[in-house]
Amino acid sequence: MSDWHGKYVIGLTGNIATGKSVVRKMLEHLGAYSIDADALAHRAMAKGAPAYQPIVEFFGVWVLGKNQEIDRKKLGSLVFGAPDAMQKLEEIVHPFVSQAIDLLVKRSKHKVVVIEAIKLLEGNIASLCDNIWVADTPESIQITRLMQKRGLDQAEARKRIHAQNPQKDKVDAADVVIDNSGSFEDLWKQVSAGWKTISQSEESVVSEVVREAKAGNFAVNRGHPRNSEEIAALMTRLGKTKMNSNDVMAAFGEKAFFILELEEKLVGLAGWQVENLVTRVTDLHINANLSAESGLKALIEEIEKASKSLQSEAALLFLSAELATRESIWKGLGYEKRTPLSLGVQAWQDSAEEKLSPDKTLFFKQLRVDRVLRPI
Repeated sequence: MSDWHGKYVIGLTGNIATGKSVVRKMLEHLGAYSIDADALAHRAMAKGAPAYQPIVEFFGVWVLGKNQEIDRKKLGSLVFGAPDAMQKLEEIVHPFVSQAIDLLVKRSKHKVVVIEAIKLLEGNIASLCDNIWVADTPESIQITRLMQKRGLDQAEARKRIHAQNPQKDKVDAADVVIDNSGSFEDLWKQVSAGWKTISQSEESVVSEVVREAKAGNFAVNRGHPRNSEEIAALMTRLGKTKMNSNDVMAAFGEKAFFILELEEKLVGLAGWQVENLVTRVTDLHINANLSAESGLKALIEEIEKASKSLQSEAALLFLSAELATRESIWKGLGYEKRTPLSLGVQAWQDSAEEKLSPDKTLFFKQLRVDRVLRPI
């Protein structure tokens, strides 16, 4: 077992664009508590956070942007392809990331924890893990993903891939290899199979998440990939966005769903995620002929319960124009209308800016006062 008593720890790695984060989110759907070590590294660099001043002192003020935050693109251009500079950056940041991981694991109420880290095997985290999982995909797919999702040209994408330690070394060190070159349905089957292996080897340590909550006449259930057709139909009907089961399966690689039922009929849903210790509700729909207040309250309260178990610090709601006008509902639930810049904490601001679109209004609520890597 790992050094964390009572925890079964999965170390998840794989080179850039192999789909580690999708695998991590799927494990989260099955009941694991997930930690993104790379996101914690970004938090450690935020203005006032522990790694900020040492980085500025060593690399110079030119790595700062206009807002005096460290510009990760500038810093990346300096350390990328420069082993000595990269080593120095890691020496500064990694101790703080290790402390944060230790704190999160110890505070988690989940029995299974998955830690995603691109350099899992190169550092000391792997020695603390019970099982090593590696996401794997052909280089041609990695290049395509980097070009499509990060806007890189082919040469730059290939350069970034080859700058990392060989993917083969990670595969050779793996207890479980997840082939992420096919469909989301195939990926889900592999992740589920790996999860069942843990269940069989660690008696009673894991169980699939099944959640139902009652709120008046409403019932809130956690959505599952096997419900993808029902969720797609509901999203199409309520969200007026045409979706099919494959679209929903792809969405499960990023977010979770809560389904609202009334007299065993699906009448609403919420699509949400906790990433970098921030909850984001990006899809929120309810039948127009229902009492919106009761139904929305039931969904939000369940999201908050789940978010707190995932140690989320803040909740961000991205609401349609129609829902945003119901300010009394959100005020009663403790939310207030905000802009990203007004949030104050860089991680919260980044999370808001990433998802906020012109047709949505941002509402905010702080869920926890004690924050990981709190600015000093």
